[in-house]
Amino acid sequence: MKKGSVLLAVLLSGALALSACGGKTEAPNNAGGDAAAAKTVRLGIFKNVTHTPGYVALEQGLFQKHWGDNVKIEVQAFDNGSDFSTALATDQIDLGFVGPGPSTNQYIKSKNFRIISGSNNGGAVLVAGKDSGINSVKDLAGKTVAIPTKGSTNEISLRLLLQENNLKVTTDKSGVQIIARAPADTLIAMRQKEIDATLIPEPWGTQMEQEGIGKVIVPWDQIPPNKGNYPLVILVAGDKFLKENRELAKKAIKANAEAIEFIKQNPDKSYELVNNRLKELSGKGMDVGLIKAALSHLNLTTDVSKEAIEEMARVSIEAGYIKDMKKEELDLSKFLDLSLLDEVKQGK
Repeated sequence: MKKGSVLLAVLLSGALALSACGGKTEAPNNAGGDAAAAKTVRLGIFKNVTHTPGYVALEQGLFQKHWGDNVKIEVQAFDNGSDFSTALATDQIDLGFVGPGPSTNQYIKSKNFRIISGSNNGGAVLVAGKDSGINSVKDLAGKTVAIPTKGSTNEISLRLLLQENNLKVTTDKSGVQIIARAPADTLIAMRQKEIDATLIPEPWGTQMEQEGIGKVIVPWDQIPPNKGNYPLVILVAGDKFLKENRELAKKAIKANAEAIEFIKQNPDKSYELVNNRLKELSGKGMDVGLIKAALSHLNLTTDVSKEAIEEMARVSIEAGYIKDMKKEELDLSKFLDLSLLDEVKQGK
């Protein structure tokens, strides 16, 4: 899956305003109706096609269908999970799609939003540069590996891979050096041989292989935890939104679930829809063949593994992203509120 950037600037404070790219309002069908009665829901999403269910739900009007014509949808797109999670914690958005790594790190600090559904499991790969001499994870010793952003779900997966192979993260050649670069910059760095490898979400890995500048040495279904079957994209909602609009949150879960089913039943149509949304968010589309290849590396599901999220959180504690907490003190039982998801699954 691939990238994106956005159209309008978001009204976020401080550094967030510089890195999260803005949004677009999805006008309800009765835009000429009673404006006073209209409600705005602010939905966050990444500029990356691992967020395909959210893309399809927007393109197919599924959120609008479930929320009703009196709801205006303000879509805000983000480059990374840290900015998204800050926006959610500071009431800049109401709900949206994000990875568990940065959202867990933020939850530990603010404790004012919840996971309400899954959306996509897996979809990241470990790619080595063509002439890097890397053929396995053990060959990463003394090498530099890029991840999209510090504390990201991708970095957590990389650290787990290194642990499995008895490799340490260091700041010198004695171990593995981890640097943060946005996926588009990582692609350029791989072309220029400035990095040795990257653990990166699709479709970037597939693109690197197709360009002949890299090779996948750990495929998406072997990336830890759970050999690719771990939450990479989850649906989260702010406590305030859940308290005041619980039914709307439930309907968002329905829209996400319907989008997942639509993608499975209509893959060819979905590639087109994903490309349309990418153009909307970034002003630039993507080769449909690349989208197709990327989607084949995703496990779209509403299920959420609490155990996988806890395992990733323990890695974040070890790496220093979650501070003032010992691993044995970790308690994420209130971070997951899957009661609405259970109702949706029961047809309520």
